[in-house]
Amino acid sequence: MRPAGRGGREQPPSIPEMETFMEKCSAPLRHVDQVWPGLYLGDAVIANNLDVLNEMGITHVLNAAHCSWDCKGEQVVYGQGIHYYGITAEDCPDFNLSLYFHTAAEYIHTALSDPCGKVLVHCVLGRSRSAALVLAYLMIYHHFSLADAIQRVTQYRPICPNRGFLKQLQDLDLDLRFRWKFCKII
Repeated sequence: MRPAGRGGREQPPSIPEMETFMEKCSAPLRHVDQVWPGLYLGDAVIANNLDVLNEMGITHVLNAAHCSWDCKGEQVVYGQGIHYYGITAEDCPDFNLSLYFHTAAEYIHTALSDPCGKVLVHCVLGRSRSAALVLAYLMIYHHFSLADAIQRVTQYRPICPNRGFLKQLQDLDLDLRFRWKFCKII
C-alpha cells in the first residue's frame, strides 16, 4: 500500500489497494491469533470453547456478531471469569459498524489496561466485523494509520473486512489524522 497524498498530506489507501494487500497475506487462518499483546482475533468456534478461553487466560470477549448464526454468546455463557460485550452487527457493506468503533476500542483498551487483561474479539469467521473493530482500536488508541493497522494484523491473521467497513475505516483514518494534526497546532 502506498502513502500518496496531495499537498504533503498522506491519504488512506484505496479500497482496491487494501483488498489486494490483504489477499497477499500468507498467515494461516486459525481459530484464533494474537494480533497485539493481549489482543486476540478469532472466530465463533474459539469463542464457544470456554475451556480453551480459560486456558488462554481470556478475561474479556467482544462479540461483533452477537445474536447471529453461531455467535449467541452472552455473559451467562462465560460466567463470572470472563466479561462479555456483544455488538449485533451484520457483515453487510451497508451496515454502519463505525457507530461502534469508539465504544469497542474503549472496551478493548480498558480490558488491556489491566495487567492480566486478555481480550478475544470475534465474529463468525474472525475476518470482517471483528477485524474491522480491531483495526479501529489500533487506529484510535495506538495512532496507527489504516495502512499500518492492516499491515500489523495481517502479519498474524488473514482478514477481509467488507468494502463498506473498509470505507468506514478510511473515514476514521482521515478523521483521526485531522484531529491529531489539529491537536498539534493547538
